[in-house]
Amino acid sequence: MSISVDNLTKRFGGLTVVHGISFTVAKGEFISLLGPSGCGKTTTLRCIAGLDDADGGEIRIADRVVSAPDKGIGVPAHERQIGMVFQSYAIWPHMTVAANVGFPLAIRKVAAREVEKQVDDALEIVGMRHLRERQPSQLSGGQQQRVALARAIVGRPRVLLFDEPLSNLDAKLREGTRAEIRQLQRELDVAAVYVTHDQEEALSMSDRVIVMDSGRITQTGTPKELYRRPANRFVADFVGRASFIDVARVNGSGWTTPGGVVLRIDDAGAPAAARYQAMLRPESVAMVRGTASAAAGDTANTLHGRVVESQYLGAHTEYLVDVSGARVKVHSREDFDLGTEVTLRFPAEVCRLVALSDAPA
Repeated sequence: MSISVDNLTKRFGGLTVVHGISFTVAKGEFISLLGPSGCGKTTTLRCIAGLDDADGGEIRIADRVVSAPDKGIGVPAHERQIGMVFQSYAIWPHMTVAANVGFPLAIRKVAAREVEKQVDDALEIVGMRHLRERQPSQLSGGQQQRVALARAIVGRPRVLLFDEPLSNLDAKLREGTRAEIRQLQRELDVAAVYVTHDQEEALSMSDRVIVMDSGRITQTGTPKELYRRPANRFVADFVGRASFIDVARVNGSGWTTPGGVVLRIDDAGAPAAARYQAMLRPESVAMVRGTASAAAGDTANTLHGRVVESQYLGAHTEYLVDVSGARVKVHSREDFDLGTEVTLRFPAEVCRLVALSDAPA
């Protein structure tokens, strides 16, 4: 493994912000740490980078132990063979593009001729070689981000670390830059850890996503696994848009809503819990006008409700439907007026049972 984190613990004073987490990142793999502000994802990244000292556990980069507080090991950041892109880019305003990119090599006392060659190579990769003598003040936000990328890859590091590098870019530029970062990482064939609170970034870029909450790992999986089969309500709600309907077991098998409607639900592998909800993704629900009844032999779930809210989003409209004691989000290209009586239909495989994480069994 290129990165191995084993039982990592980090405290600030008496507050523990990372609670003994473990994960690995293989060579060439792209992992995202996803979660809300304060969940410990950036602190974890900084411990891997050597910018923060861990209080427990062990971190390996390639075959080298770079952090093991119990053994007195704490390799400085500049000796860990990492490339890192920060949220603010951290570009020196008084240096040219070339000087900024070459700075990590200069502090390692690399020969000037070799620095120039590696800087040109890095700038060529990110399409910025023709701007090597520009000042940062002469660059757009997207160009500054590319300079930060070039600086991270100069010298061919063993791992790449990203701390929300796209948060300062506009939406259109973020979309294009996501693809560029992923392509660059594949070409370099190095392990990458990417910190973000943006679920779209995590889902679109990652081989695997680690969802964190309150300094702990809540679930790890591929983007499709997390989106389609979240382990609990927190993951389901944080990863993508979702609706939730309270459900209870019927005579030990099957599920019913508080209104008494029986639902067919994908409950395979659901953890034990005191309370459950059925999760629906808005694009998985079909909506028609009126109170249509299910045809004979139709195994799809059917719920009747009323449109209470709508938001036009261009490619579709998101409707909020009051149904069976809950409000369900539905994406549709058709137009429905507020107050319209509708029928929702969805198969069992898109209706996922999730545990309420605040209600353990």
